[in-house]
Amino acid sequence: MSGLPPPRLHLLGDAALLCELPAPATLVQQQRIWALAAEAREWPGVGEVLPGMNNLTLTFDPTAIDLDALTAQVLEAWPKLSAKAVEGRLVEIPVAYGGEHGPDLGDVAAHTGFTPAEVVRRHSAGAYVVYLLGFLPGFAFMGGLAPELATPRRAEPRTAVPARSVGIGGEQTGIYPLVSPGGWQLIGRTSLEMFDPTAESPTLLRPGDRVRFVVESVET
Repeated sequence: MSGLPPPRLHLLGDAALLCELPAPATLVQQQRIWALAAEAREWPGVGEVLPGMNNLTLTFDPTAIDLDALTAQVLEAWPKLSAKAVEGRLVEIPVAYGGEHGPDLGDVAAHTGFTPAEVVRRHSAGAYVVYLLGFLPGFAFMGGLAPELATPRRAEPRTAVPARSVGIGGEQTGIYPLVSPGGWQLIGRTSLEMFDPTAESPTLLRPGDRVRFVVESVET
C-alpha cells in the first residue's frame, strides 16, 4: 500500500494531465511513478504515458474519458500502488576526473569546501539510480548524488559541452551523451558512448539501472 500523499494534479492544455509529487525526488517516489505509469497504460482513453522526474504526464482523449473521470482513476489507484522496482542493471562508468576532461572540478571543490580529490572520492562512492532519460537522447537523470556535493549550475552556460562529459548540476549528476550547450559543472569525462543511434539499444543507460562511477584517473 502507498504511504505517500497523493500526487498534485494539473491539467496541461485540453488533453494532458500532470501528476506531480512534492520535492525532493527519491527512489521510492520514482518507483511509485513507475507503478502508476504501468497502471495508466491499461486505462481506456489514455494515450501517451510519460514518466518524468517526480512526475507523470498522461495524455488522454477527451472524447473517450473526461478529466474528472481520469482524475478519479488516478486518485483511486494511488493508495493501492506498490513500489514498482524496475529490474535495472549495474553499469560501471569509468571516469577521467579533472584536467581538460573536468575543468570545473576545482570550482566544485571550492563551493563544497572539499579538496578536488575528496570530491572525486565522494562522487565515485555514490550509488546512483537512473530515474528517466530526457533532455538529450541518452541523457540519464539520476538520483543518489551526495547532498554535500550539490553545486549550482554555471552562471554562464557553455555553448558546447563535449560528449561524454560527467557533470554536477544542482542536486544531480549526469553524463552528456552528445555535444550540446549546457551549464552543469564538468568534473570528468567517460570513454563510454552513452548514445549510439545505430545500436540495437541506442542508449547505454535505461530507467532503473544502477550506476557506479569508477575512477580511471584524477588530475587536480
